[in-house]
Amino acid sequence: MARSGIGDRVEGIHAVRAAIEAGRVRKLIVERRRAEKSEDIAHLVSMARSRGVDVEGVDDVRPLAATTAPQGVVAKCEPMEDHDLADLITRSTPTAIIVVDHVEDTHNLGAIARSAVAAGITSLVVPTRRGAPLGGAAFKAAAGALEHCAIATVSSTADAVKVLKDSGVWTVGLDAEGDQSLFGLGLFTEPVAIVVGAETGLGRLVRDRVDVVASIPMAGPTESLNASVAAALACFELMRVRGAG
Repeated sequence: MARSGIGDRVEGIHAVRAAIEAGRVRKLIVERRRAEKSEDIAHLVSMARSRGVDVEGVDDVRPLAATTAPQGVVAKCEPMEDHDLADLITRSTPTAIIVVDHVEDTHNLGAIARSAVAAGITSLVVPTRRGAPLGGAAFKAAAGALEHCAIATVSSTADAVKVLKDSGVWTVGLDAEGDQSLFGLGLFTEPVAIVVGAETGLGRLVRDRVDVVASIPMAGPTESLNASVAAALACFELMRVRGAG
């Protein structure tokens, strides 16, 4: 089973809908006034009840929410499974994994998952330390994408990189100071894990351990890209190289 808290409470219309469709919701809590006026929330209530989910109406869901804008809905859910790295390696052929390193903003974490799933990458490695929590804010930012991911939580990103390498997976770290271009990277045809760091770059030990440190060519004066933007470019470049797009 997953660590306590991974996806056990989801908020926001898109994230809650995806959790209901995944069969994880045990209780749906909605704001009465919004439910009377919003077709989207009314549809969520109908979906939930058709699946035997308990629905409760309240005046305000915000005391139960992780964000200030839960859109009138919070769902209590069965936590998601916490996978082993070995599970992720065998989920696709060739392997495609996103590893998050020191990304502390929950919106960035959710956006990374959203881009990855859109590009067909559904394996995600997230650190339990020095990283954004996989809580309600991340699930809301992902807008349902995390329901389609197999997630492995690890205590050390650097150790996860070593395990992946030892298992025959190439590791590509994204860093503004990388010595190879992300675009046209030949390794993307092989089993690969893309390691995404924060705006300050990869952690030192992670950078030392990855097989390749790749950068995104910049035409303008901007020094670095937002972590989720960099991840999106890498995910879709992987899809392009593999001929899926």
